[in-house]
Amino acid sequence: MAGPRAVLEAWQDPSAAPLVEIRNVTKTFGNFYAVDDLSLTIYPKEFFSLLGASGCGKTTLLRMLAGFERPDSGRLLIGGEEVTHLPPYQRPVNMMFQSYALFPHLSVADNIAFGLRQEGLPRQEINQRVAEMLELVRLSDYAKRKPDQLSGGQRQRVALARSLAKHPKLLLLDEPLGALDRKLREHTQFELVNIQERLGITFIMVTHDQEEAMTMSTRMAVMNEGRIRQLGTPGEIYEHPNNRFVAGFIGAVNQFEGRVIAQNEKQLQIHCEITDSNLVVHCEHEITLGTPIAIAIRPEKITISTVASETIEKSENQLTGCVEEIAYLGDVSIYHVRVAPELLVEAQLTNSARRHTAPLTWGDQAWLRWKAEDGIALLE
Repeated sequence: MAGPRAVLEAWQDPSAAPLVEIRNVTKTFGNFYAVDDLSLTIYPKEFFSLLGASGCGKTTLLRMLAGFERPDSGRLLIGGEEVTHLPPYQRPVNMMFQSYALFPHLSVADNIAFGLRQEGLPRQEINQRVAEMLELVRLSDYAKRKPDQLSGGQRQRVALARSLAKHPKLLLLDEPLGALDRKLREHTQFELVNIQERLGITFIMVTHDQEEAMTMSTRMAVMNEGRIRQLGTPGEIYEHPNNRFVAGFIGAVNQFEGRVIAQNEKQLQIHCEITDSNLVVHCEHEITLGTPIAIAIRPEKITISTVASETIEKSENQLTGCVEEIAYLGDVSIYHVRVAPELLVEAQLTNSARRHTAPLTWGDQAWLRWKAEDGIALLE
């Protein structure tokens, strides 16, 4: 009997129809390229994040989808229909702003109903939708309150309910959790994902918060200087960054620069000048000897110890250095180890057991080890 067939995600299925198509879009402000010949396809029911630092073009791209900015060139399609030159009110899109933009003189219910009344919907349908949205965001008991009588998290949910009340095909979120404190932000992340999954509406979120994007997204695009540097699921981007910029931007990472000195099957040997050592890394592709390359290794992939390993396998790396900094975060401890005059390596130790004393302290000699397959070879 044949085994179970793998379920393809929409972006893996060549027969799936995209909801959003961004085709070779460019937007400039004077001589500055905010978005530079960018193409992107987003599918129905995705929670998609545009991630990048300030000025990378992510908000400009979101505003073009909403209709608040016009591209200099390129095309925008939603549901197969061209919207490049349509005004915002003619697009099947709604946008939730970072400031929430609630009307202070209106009640929660009236804020949610505002867009529906502008469209001229019958009163009965408006009341029904408002009730549905209040129940969805768990604010039914707050319908008559004004925004200044709500907490930050409650105002965020009112803004979300107002954005969803018109049943848009696409909801755009501009830094939606930026105004919330850390604990409330973490809680609201899961609420947003649950609501999105229940409604089946496509969300596109702009954020500079890596953890937020990793937690909430089905897929994400890392942007820099108006272009997408990598597109993929959070796991793909974190575990398999395809260039130095993405490796350094997403999470903590150590990067060792060197040159290829040998290759044996799927393993590269690299000479790292700064540590004057030979390191090994797994690589599927054949690389010319002498090619400049970097090895990226995440801190949690590194084993830290007070003693050297007596037997180092061909698939392992080992460096030694002096502990300079320690950060105790409760669940983990972060160690900065000086392995060369100009190179600090960050290693992470999970505090899985209660300890009265730390296994390593400032000034100790530490031995760092990691496997070749845990590193990432970066050519760009």
